[in-house]
Amino acid sequence: MNKFLVVLRKELTEALRDRRALCMLLLFITLYPAMLWLTVHKTLERSAKSDKEAMEIVVIGGDRAPTLLAQIGQRNVTAALRDDMSENEITELLRTRKHAAVIRIPEEFEENYRAMRPAPIELWYDSAADQQIAKLRRLEALLRNYNAGIAQSRLLAHGVSPATLVPIRLQEYDIASSASRSAGFAGVMLGLFFATAFFFSMNTAMDSTAGERERNSLELLMAQPVRPLELIAGKWIAAAALSVVGLTVELLIAHFILKWMPLEEIGMSWSLSVPMLLAVCLTSIPLCLFAAALEIALAMNARSFKEAQALMTFAILIPMLPPIIVPLLDLKTASWMYAVPVLSNQTLLNELAKGQNLGPLPFLLTAGGAIVAAILAVGVATWRLRSERYVLAV
Repeated sequence: MNKFLVVLRKELTEALRDRRALCMLLLFITLYPAMLWLTVHKTLERSAKSDKEAMEIVVIGGDRAPTLLAQIGQRNVTAALRDDMSENEITELLRTRKHAAVIRIPEEFEENYRAMRPAPIELWYDSAADQQIAKLRRLEALLRNYNAGIAQSRLLAHGVSPATLVPIRLQEYDIASSASRSAGFAGVMLGLFFATAFFFSMNTAMDSTAGERERNSLELLMAQPVRPLELIAGKWIAAAALSVVGLTVELLIAHFILKWMPLEEIGMSWSLSVPMLLAVCLTSIPLCLFAAALEIALAMNARSFKEAQALMTFAILIPMLPPIIVPLLDLKTASWMYAVPVLSNQTLLNELAKGQNLGPLPFLLTAGGAIVAAILAVGVATWRLRSERYVLAV
């Protein structure tokens, strides 16, 4: 145990002296919470925009439908009247994205309207202009209301109640809580946070294995009266300690960001309590141990620090796949998800955010799966270190 502590103290001292490792730690601690804040802030900003926000459109042949122009003016929509425009001119106008849409009323509109036949109205827009989508939806609703108003007037003129066209009145009741609605959104965002556990320990894991081998200092360590397992364990815990600190601080910052943001404005809330958050952080410690062990095992097979960086691509990419693929496939929560590292932590946090009473089994599976994977990785690294061909780079 004393030899293990000596190796651990040595690796922690070197890690804290490594400015590159500390800069990476600080970068990812602040980067992902900042991305979370920006995403939520933009969502709130878009939802806070009033439905009566000013909108500019172009109306061609507006004198053929004066009642439509009157309704457009009442909805805070500025209509620029044009006599006639070709299709190419309309396309060029919309590509400038100065106007949300173009409404063209053909010449046959008046004749069909008087004959009570379907009168055509053309709506031109650019669906690639994301900033215009909300305005376009308002314009479509305005046209639907205009159409419904004409239909009701004609029915009343013929002595028919407009209620005849509405034989069924649908009433919807959403029983989902604001916490469960926000769990899906926040769960995906915070699920990516767990993948950063592999970033926090990456530099230390590579420097203490491939870096020492490249500097020929690993042979000096092996010449000391210390077993390979003690060497690997010291390097492993040192790298995992940085990952634990980074991930814990990151989750705490993200939690307080979600608590502070007014999610109620978009029908959501973040109701995860501090004790539950601390339980998630404790359950994430085995994930940090697995991240450090996996990276050390991969770096042990590299002949240089640069080669180890190439191998780290797999250590970073693979853990990020489950949190992305599972929501895309819309898979329901199952017990096997709690046994897959990273995915288990995301699933656990997502279910707790919904207010579910999970019991001890999901916590045990989440921690146990990562611990088993970490032990296997440490075993592979220890076996690799016992090889003289590895130590001497033969």
